[in-house]
Amino acid sequence: MSPVSEWSYDRVSAPELAVFVSGVASMGLEILAGRIVAPEFGSSIYTWGSIIGVFLAALSLGYHYGGKRAARRASVSRLSWILLGTAAYVALVVFANDLLLAAGSGFALPSRFASLPAVTLLFGPPTYLLGFISPYAAELSATEGIGEASGRVYALGTIGSIVGVFGTTFGLIPVFEIETIGFVFGVLLVVTAVSITLPSMDRQSLLATAGVTVLLVAAVTSGAIGVSTGGQIVHQTQTPYQELEVADLGDTRTLYLDGQRHSAMDLRDPDRHVFGYTRYFHMPYLFAEDPAEIDRVLFVGGGGFTGPKRFVSEYDATVDVVEIDPEVIRTAKEYFGVEASDRLNVYNADGRRFLRETDETYDLIVLDAYKKDKVPFQLTTLDFMRLTNDRLSEDGMLFANVISAPTGPASEFYRAEYRTMEQVYPQVYGFSTAGPGVVQNIEIVATKNPDQVTQSQLETRNRERDIGIDLEAEIENYRHEEPTDDVPILRDDYAPVDSLLDPMVGQRYVIEQAPPENGTSG
Repeated sequence: MSPVSEWSYDRVSAPELAVFVSGVASMGLEILAGRIVAPEFGSSIYTWGSIIGVFLAALSLGYHYGGKRAARRASVSRLSWILLGTAAYVALVVFANDLLLAAGSGFALPSRFASLPAVTLLFGPPTYLLGFISPYAAELSATEGIGEASGRVYALGTIGSIVGVFGTTFGLIPVFEIETIGFVFGVLLVVTAVSITLPSMDRQSLLATAGVTVLLVAAVTSGAIGVSTGGQIVHQTQTPYQELEVADLGDTRTLYLDGQRHSAMDLRDPDRHVFGYTRYFHMPYLFAEDPAEIDRVLFVGGGGFTGPKRFVSEYDATVDVVEIDPEVIRTAKEYFGVEASDRLNVYNADGRRFLRETDETYDLIVLDAYKKDKVPFQLTTLDFMRLTNDRLSEDGMLFANVISAPTGPASEFYRAEYRTMEQVYPQVYGFSTAGPGVVQNIEIVATKNPDQVTQSQLETRNRERDIGIDLEAEIENYRHEEPTDDVPILRDDYAPVDSLLDPMVGQRYVIEQAPPENGTSG
């Protein structure tokens, strides 16, 4: 076979097709990397910085060594072998990404660098191989002049990268599972390897192509090896925002988002609180001077709709829920018994934008849109707190479900959020839900009422008021006047949420199970 193939489609040569496809695959894999790594390491700025850095470093190494070898080794046949080798590694990533993640997470590194080894192990080798293609293609180019050849190669590679980014982000991830998307990229590489060598393909290349194809098919049909969330999986999908899974274990159905437990439902008693922290959602009914005046409630974040369903069944209140992920809404309706009605309105929208555009006034806003390692900073800032204050009635309250620790280094996010709320609301209270110092759900209540409600007042109101649940144990975790001098006030132009979450990386997230409920006594 001659070094430069005569094969072309509409004046795009075989090497140029390889460059285009390498751009599609490299950037597509980079976007996919974020979804693969997120369940283990989160999707913070540090994780994405590691992904981008590893891909750039691997491509640079491939460019460097490919350029050194191009003059004596570049040929269409070798381009084909590089594409097949990359496809074989993609098959390994599809089949064993959880095992590779586990192997890469065993290094003793500072938390913000924890994802680097895993990202390198998963995506360094295939990206390095793809880096060889551009210098080989430039060497094989039929255009006259080094500048023209390089420019054409860079342009085709960049166009391929654009296709890979937009195709993966807007086309593949919202529709297919991670393993299927990896399979698509693997098949694309194999098909390209075959196409550029036609019509002449030697026996060795044919056998290699068949072998890699078998690996890809076996990887996607056998299911990925890894650690399951536990229980029987009844629904699993990739959404535009996260990996979503619903699993049943005994009588408990749990919603997992990016591998973390988010909501749970007792299949025998769908309105019962399974996770202890969701019981605190009722605490505003003890802070209110008259609980009957809480008749319009907004939940920012839906999940399994534990709070909204209970509020509708327990209280004479109209509940609005705004959830950014349409697949979460669909899942809640199909698997968690959520039914929209005159008293339960569900909106698919961004929480902050919804509040900015609505004309509704609420008596209670429940902010339940945070995860341990993925916090939308725009829902944490002083500007957002002022917006919530503007949308609340005269005696309205803001309730925030924050994941942090109450004390110690991992408490920085909680205390920063507490301090930020204090700039807007006259009184702010906290309630821990697990032991001291551990990462847990911490519930924050911020009120417009300037008078402090003491712990003893809450205990008295809990005994005297019938709010459908006994919160005696929860009131014991009352916190007020937290130390906040060493944490920032979060603002739209300065919200270092990722830095504040950093001390929590690698720490166990503790979710206490709720005790059995007996009638209205909880």
